[in-house]
Amino acid sequence: MNIHEYQARDLLAKFNVPVPPGIVVDSPDQAAKAFDDLAKEGATLAVVKAQVHAGGRGKGGGVKLVKSADEAKSAAQAILSKPLITPQTTAQGVTVHKLLVAAGVDIQKEFYLGIATDRAAGNLTLIASTEGGVEIEKVAEQTPEKILREPIDPTAGLQTYQARKVAFLLGFTGKQVSQAAKIMTNLVKLCLATDAGLAEINPLILTPPKQDNPDGQVLAIDAKINFDDSALFRHPDIAQLADPNEQDPDETRANKFGLTYIKLDGNIGCLVNGAGLAMATMDLIKLHGQEPANFLDVGGSASEEAVTEAFRIILADKKIKGVLVNIFGGIAKCDTIANAIVTAAKEVGFTVPLVVRLEGTNVQPARKILEAAKSDIPTMTVASDLTDAAKKSPQQ
Repeated sequence: MNIHEYQARDLLAKFNVPVPPGIVVDSPDQAAKAFDDLAKEGATLAVVKAQVHAGGRGKGGGVKLVKSADEAKSAAQAILSKPLITPQTTAQGVTVHKLLVAAGVDIQKEFYLGIATDRAAGNLTLIASTEGGVEIEKVAEQTPEKILREPIDPTAGLQTYQARKVAFLLGFTGKQVSQAAKIMTNLVKLCLATDAGLAEINPLILTPPKQDNPDGQVLAIDAKINFDDSALFRHPDIAQLADPNEQDPDETRANKFGLTYIKLDGNIGCLVNGAGLAMATMDLIKLHGQEPANFLDVGGSASEEAVTEAFRIILADKKIKGVLVNIFGGIAKCDTIANAIVTAAKEVGFTVPLVVRLEGTNVQPARKILEAAKSDIPTMTVASDLTDAAKKSPQQ
């Protein structure tokens, strides 16, 4: 699950990572007021930033530097008035519903700091670089020697000596070292406490020396955090941060019924139980020259109601030219799926070819159910195996 930048900044502050003040708004007038409120706290400029789940906002015009309330209002109007198109959105862009008006700060140097899951090592890894404010993927590809990595013990967390070592390697000096090290250790604490799979501060910045801060300040001025969906039951407060405006409505609808659904670009709808079987089914569909329209895993204990809803979601896609059902009955019994097919035919209707392959628990009763329903589902074909099912799916 992804969250917005303003939510990530709030979490950083909760774990004692210093961030400049910011105010969330959803209208131009509120943006103007936010600038005035930040000015009262000493800010002389601010940044108006679109709050969407996509990177490259600056390239799409979703980040604007302003020096007055009027400029903040104009910037907000420009960002909110049209879809935001970035390198990470579709060509249609995304609608901006909220903005962050954040106090601007002077920047002497930018860094990258992140915590990511290293699946090969089986732990979290601290990633840092002197190349902040740019796409870290390009840095890793073009100048990998500029990427620092430090493994994190899942029980002990990041040790102080590790954080200080990384801080020195990044070039921090004097009191900057302890500031940077504290940010690193607190970011790790955040990840471990919330089951975050990725937490990025890009950029982490160093401000110029001032009379009250002769060594400068190390601050986080942008952040991205996402969480393991499977662990959200342990963090209801984190789960509440999900923004339905940023989620595919069909995926949200599927989640309510315990279904795992991801929309794809093809036109053969898939209904399968088990993630591995679903991947194999999509591979076989492609092998036979077709394209899957979705990944849909009904899970091991899907009810008839949930499977019927799955058919509704699949058939709502106007690009669908056929549906392939591939069930290996275990906990999810074949007769449950067969009854759901019959129910869906009555409530939704199959106007496209339906190919069904069933094996496993209660397969014989299931086949009898489908045989009895043939007259009610004239578009249905029963396949003998998965390869047969893929071949019988309509050609593009």
